[in-house]
Amino acid sequence: QVQLVESGGGLVQAGGSLRLSCTASGTIFSIGAMGWYRQAPGKQRELVAGITSAGPTNYEDSVKGRFTISRDNGKNTVYLQMSSLKPEDTGVYYCYAEIIYRYGSLLTHYWGQGTQVTVSS
Repeated sequence: QVQLVESGGGLVQAGGSLRLSCTASGTIFSIGAMGWYRQAPGKQRELVAGITSAGPTNYEDSVKGRFTISRDNGKNTVYLQMSSLKPEDTGVYYCYAEIIYRYGSLLTHYWGQGTQVTVSS
């Protein structure tokens, strides 16, 4: 029905930048909030950044001023521009989207498959 496909992860040196993208496809009536979580080895998944359909954003404290989340509603896509990357930003990054797949259905939370981001020191 609905798929979230991520791209843009990789290996980068500390201080470098990466841009993640995540596109929702399938049967979609509307999309609410979208965003990104990350999970470092041995740690719980944590919210990195979120953005509502109207545009307001929120960020985890450690990424404020370094990461920027944005979305293109016409393309059902959310982006995460990551700058001044640090080794502690390393982890698997998962996008999410709250989707209503047809009129009258419930809002459902969907996840992407995850993309690895590795920041070397």
